[in-house]
Order: sequence, then structure tokens, then C-alpha cells
Amino acid sequence: MGMTVGFDLDMTLIDPRPGMIAVMNALGEEARLPLDGEHFASNLGPPLDMVLRDFGAPDERIPELVARFRALYPEIVVPKTVALPGAHAALEAVRRAGGRTVVVTGKYRPNAALHVKALEFEVDVLVGELWAAGKAVALREHGAVAYAGDHLGDVRGALAAGALPIGVATGPCSREELAAAGAEVVFDSLEEFPGWLSSYDAPAPVR
Repeated sequence: MGMTVGFDLDMTLIDPRPGMIAVMNALGEEARLPLDGEHFASNLGPPLDMVLRDFGAPDERIPELVARFRALYPEIVVPKTVALPGAHAALEAVRRAGGRTVVVTGKYRPNAALHVKALEFEVDVLVGELWAAGKAVALREHGAVAYAGDHLGDVRGALAAGALPIGVATGPCSREELAAAGAEVVFDSLEEFPGWLSSYDAPAPVR
């Protein structure tokens, strides 16, 4: 087929929630701010600066807090993170079909790369720090014909790129919410992806 398929990272390919709880709580304790790790981990998706503002962090402290979060991340989050069911099989299914995989995530790319390496994901392209419709830039650049993600923002990114929006109900958004946002295919998990891909007739990529 030779097609390119995009995937989100957090709560689509990986479950980083235990580490996300720990790192956000550690940052809050260190910075003496009311940062709620449980709430953060239950609503993964939006960019970190947006999350910190929602927690009431002063704007002038956002850059230092983001930098510190990223510095704490490798030792706290990466070791606690696991691959979600079907993640390896989904990536391998694209490869077996002669295609390419591109992971497009809102996460800081160096930390995303640590997850890819630790969990031995074989991906062709990794793009970080893109959120919602902004993900369309990378999806278009790499000619993705479909994009799978767990968040409504992922659906928006796929739609903006002219790629098939695939919802995966392993994150904070329900099947119904993903479908209402425009997901044309919705899975309970990526375990369903290989069977779907085997019968999918991919269109030519939009560039």
C-alpha cells in the first residue's frame, strides 16, 4: 500500500498516567503551587503551558515550570510508562502493509523519543509539540492518510489535515464524544486496528 498512518502518543500508544501523577505532584511541591497530578493524568492532551495556567500558575512562571517539568520527566515518567494494548501490533500492521508510521504528539519531542526507545516502538517519524489542529502541519507534511488518537484534539488535527480521523477510546474521551467530534472510525483500543487496516482501502495522501 505504501501509505502513511499517524498515531498520537499519550493514551493512544502509551499509558503514562502513574508517572504523570508523580511528576506533576513533584513539580507542585517543589514550586509551592496547587498542581493536581490526578486531574492532570486523567485529562492528558492539552499543552503543558495551558494545563499549568488552568491550575492557576502565574504567567511569568510558566517558562520555568515547563522547563523543570521536562527535566524531571525522564526519571519519573518514562520508567513508569507502559504500552497500551495493541500499540505494538498497530505499528507493525502498518509496516507489514508496506506503509510508514508517524507519531505526532503534543509532548516535548526529546521526552517522547525516550518513550519510543524504552518501549521499542518502531516508528518512521516522530514529531512533538503539536496540539489539536496544529497536528495537521506534520500530518500533511508526511502525507498521512489516517490519524489515530484518543482526544477530541486529535480528531480536529486529522480533519484539518484531510486525513481519516480514527478515535481510540483509551483516553479521557468516550466513543460517543469522539464520533460526535468527527471520528469516522472508533476503536475501544488499538487491538482492533490491524483487523480494520487489513480491509481498509486507503485514498491517495493529501499534501
